[in-house]
Amino acid sequence: MIIRGGRLLDLETRAAPFQDILVADGRIIQVGNPGLDAPATAEAIDAAGLLRHPGLVKAHTHGMFNLCKGMSDRSSLELLLVNAPAMIAQHSAEMKHLSTYLGAVEMLMKGCTACCDLTFGFPFATIDEMVAIGQAYIDAGMRAVVAPSLADRSFYKAIPGLLDHIPSSLKAATAQHGSSSPHDGIRMMGQLLRDWPHERDRVSLGIAPVIPLHCSDGLMTDCADLAREYAVVLHSHVAESKVQAVSSLTAYGNTMTAHLDSLGLLGPNFTVAHGVWLDDDDMRRLADNGSSVAHCAGSNMRLGCGIADARRMIELGVNLAIGTDSANCSDNQNMYEAMRYASMASNVRGPDYRRWLSSPEIIRAATQGGAYALGFGDIGKIAPGYRADIVFIDLNSTNWMPLNDPANQLVLAEDGTGPKHVIVNGAFVVKDRRHRSCNLEDLSVRVEAARERLMELTLPARNVGAALEKIVGDFCIGLARRHYHIERYAAPLGQ
Repeated sequence: MIIRGGRLLDLETRAAPFQDILVADGRIIQVGNPGLDAPATAEAIDAAGLLRHPGLVKAHTHGMFNLCKGMSDRSSLELLLVNAPAMIAQHSAEMKHLSTYLGAVEMLMKGCTACCDLTFGFPFATIDEMVAIGQAYIDAGMRAVVAPSLADRSFYKAIPGLLDHIPSSLKAATAQHGSSSPHDGIRMMGQLLRDWPHERDRVSLGIAPVIPLHCSDGLMTDCADLAREYAVVLHSHVAESKVQAVSSLTAYGNTMTAHLDSLGLLGPNFTVAHGVWLDDDDMRRLADNGSSVAHCAGSNMRLGCGIADARRMIELGVNLAIGTDSANCSDNQNMYEAMRYASMASNVRGPDYRRWLSSPEIIRAATQGGAYALGFGDIGKIAPGYRADIVFIDLNSTNWMPLNDPANQLVLAEDGTGPKHVIVNGAFVVKDRRHRSCNLEDLSVRVEAARERLMELTLPARNVGAALEKIVGDFCIGLARRHYHIERYAAPLGQ
């Protein structure tokens, strides 16, 4: 196909010149001035009145929570982990497919063409469930890395001292979603890596030791060995909250990142999710090993985790990527919103505007940075040799009237309503603002039926979560009030 008549975002000049794009076999062949030569048989696509940018690459989300948006208010990360069983423990493979598909359709309609999805199960997602999750992305027409979260310690055992504060009457309830044998998860992951049925350049696998405190050292090193053997990415929630940061000093005598480094997990295939409480030494370790951080500014604020120092990460050489996190703590899957949050969170860190993240830096993180973190070397740019994952923004949207600085407007004005068309691998998946293979009305009926069923199935677990909320909440607030050598909260403790 030859795409003519439209503007193309240029981050170097913060402009959007008119450019033609020639695509064949799912790849970009050439980008050039209007009138670019093309084979006579090429399908002509009219992009007049449209701005094209690379498909956004989401570095961190959890697809199985898309049925849970809007379920929580005033929930810290730790309370979210308390209530996770109530939200997802009863998901069948069919529900996981539905939840993942719902999120994929939303992401595509909002300009995101690839993501890293850490999925859950209790004790971990089964092979059949993982295949169903991968199929959801295939069905939606989206590119993805899917990584089953692995752990062999329960949340209650992962936070030092927490289990001792749980009343005996509730300890049995905390144990029912507890640990598994590390060998079981590794065995499942090995079989999955060997027998994965989907095209790996479209939906590939990753490995996700979910949170280091929830994993024994043996499980962590086994995950790293598998990742090296099969050349896949590793992804873990690291230093997301102050509770985790303080607990790591108790558990390891060091920061979480330093401990991971000592175990040999850091490398170009490793991504830190969140990284709010990373210090300079942590960031240098990540940079020296070519590792990434998936910056989820909206989720971090939503859960009260603090404000990550993304500028310092870039200064020290860490690959910065952007994520939304899941729909139970970000409530939508809108990468334009995630970029705007990244901008605003950077600005409130201090008065020196020269240290604030620029719009081009944020867009690079949301495209090229994400592509690096996901291990996809041929997405994230509109350039010869790259996959044709392209978003077409309608410049007749009020967000784009007038067209001033397109980089700024993509980050600060676009709200997810602008994408008119979306191409993945050279094929339209969204055309004229409609997902081409999804009937949203039918999807809504299926999603509502699943929600009603889950409300029935999860009532006992939700009751347990409600009983534990104050106990866990008070304990974790106490931990978060302890001294730590860096500060990431927006106000002094006690305010």
